[in-house]
Amino acid sequence: MKDAGGQAGEPEGMISMSKTTSNKGPEFSAFDPSTATEQLRSFTEKTADQAKETYERMKMSAEDARKAFEASFDTVKNVSDEILLKSVAAVRAGTEANLAQVEALVAAKSFSDVIELQSSFLRKQMELALDQTREFQTLTQKAAVELTKPVKDAFEKAIKQAA
Repeated sequence: MKDAGGQAGEPEGMISMSKTTSNKGPEFSAFDPSTATEQLRSFTEKTADQAKETYERMKMSAEDARKAFEASFDTVKNVSDEILLKSVAAVRAGTEANLAQVEALVAAKSFSDVIELQSSFLRKQMELALDQTREFQTLTQKAAVELTKPVKDAFEKAIKQAA
């Protein structure tokens, strides 16, 4: 644009920037390289220490979790062994009862004796089955508590450490 004297000037709306000539470079009077290096070293050491602490906590948590799972697996093994032994004992008791029943039926003198022996046998077998069911139920409930306890304890410990 031209001004009143007909000379070209800056476009309207533009701010005129004046040039300053200075032989000085930028001033960094507050900047001390030795202090900055020391601050950087301190920050790096703190970060490394925090990383080591975090690694140690994670390592301990992983070890606790491993121990908890090993304890749980040992519990599963022990409980499954106990259930297996009780199952074998139940089958054995059932087989012996059936053999004794067959012997008693063969020795029966009349049809009414057979009916009486059979009804008595069935009643005893039902009672035995109920008792065995209760044993298995108690055993599995106990196993569930024992199985979850190590994992629960490890989880609670990890929560406390995180807090």
